[in-house]
Amino acid sequence: MNHTPRTRTVVSCTLLVAALGAGVTGCGSDGNPLSAKPYDAADMISFNGPTGAGKQADPDKPLEITTSDDDGRITDVTAQDSTGRFVAGELAADGSRWHSTSPLAANAHYTVEVSTEDEDGAPGRKILTFDTSKPTTTKRLNVTFGPESGQYGVGQPITAQLDQAVKDKAQRALVERALRVDATPAVQGSWYWVSDKELHYRPKEYWPTHATIQVHSNLDGVRISDRLWGGKSKALKITTGDRIEAVTDASAHQLTYYQNGQAIQSIPVTTGKPGFETRNGVKVVLAKQYFVRMRGTTVGIAEGSSDSYDLPVYYATRVTWSGEYVHAAPWSVGSQGYENVSHGCTGMSTSNAEWFFDHIHEGDIVKVVNSNGNPMEPFGNGFGDWNVDWKKWRTGSALINGTPDGPAPQDALRLQPTAV
Repeated sequence: MNHTPRTRTVVSCTLLVAALGAGVTGCGSDGNPLSAKPYDAADMISFNGPTGAGKQADPDKPLEITTSDDDGRITDVTAQDSTGRFVAGELAADGSRWHSTSPLAANAHYTVEVSTEDEDGAPGRKILTFDTSKPTTTKRLNVTFGPESGQYGVGQPITAQLDQAVKDKAQRALVERALRVDATPAVQGSWYWVSDKELHYRPKEYWPTHATIQVHSNLDGVRISDRLWGGKSKALKITTGDRIEAVTDASAHQLTYYQNGQAIQSIPVTTGKPGFETRNGVKVVLAKQYFVRMRGTTVGIAEGSSDSYDLPVYYATRVTWSGEYVHAAPWSVGSQGYENVSHGCTGMSTSNAEWFFDHIHEGDIVKVVNSNGNPMEPFGNGFGDWNVDWKKWRTGSALINGTPDGPAPQDALRLQPTAV
């Protein structure tokens, strides 16, 4: 937290040096209050936490720091627990009082560093430590991050599954603020509440190539509601590889494989025929399966009808949970590059499917254009997250409060003094 100190007699000291001439070299550490060693501000600082040995603070109550010295003021307060979590707070305009605005964690050890200045601008400092008591209830909100640790394509969203529903807007903001995503190199990104129990995180654009993304939760011990406290969670680390994009032009019947923006391979394909058109838009590779038995009944086609099928399929790359794949289709080689005859999947020859299978990865981008099919669903049928434009995506964050042109969540988290 930064606070601009008031202008004090340090200015007068500078003027005095100029008046005395060359015989005086400067105020020095005895005269310049800004260069002096901070004095012990213990006598002027009070806080509402416990002071006796073995006593613990109630995490439900905000932390309050006050000064009892009419000739001094608080300039900065930094409160942090032993795990590195900071406590947000507000500083009164006159420096007489600071209070926390974010909840304290239960069963935690806190160190509070209070900076002050006296009427002459001399700096003071006081270090406070205290422990908070255990939560009053055993009900916990646990978070599971996805995907599993490993390397993925640049389209892979981060997911957070909650084991308890969170509906209240203020509680959502508290939870979201505690779910941290750190990328190297850094990118602008945001969480989106898909439901009361699921969040997705993605950058404005695809992840950078060869990036490292680390995800963790600071919810442990944090009070979310009267009956719910944050629980422990397992941190996640993933990396990205090259930027791989497979773009299928359904009207041209061609799939083009791009690596880092360069076209590497062009493959003749067939996509969904009338009535079974392939979904338009961006999808993300969910899984790769060497062999899949595909049945028409799994996508609502009646057994024994003219469109019914039951086929062994090889080199299958899955892009939706409802059954859309890019796969080998040796039975339609004559139509590949010329006509759309599939039931919604993207089919190619066995040799081309094997090449594609070997060069595609989970998290890579598979995009379909110029199809008469419906748009890819944003959620619920795989990862259609990239089909939501950035302005709308930001409205899904509880921290932005529905103002898509406002500051990014990470900017909103920066602690600034606020007059109260």
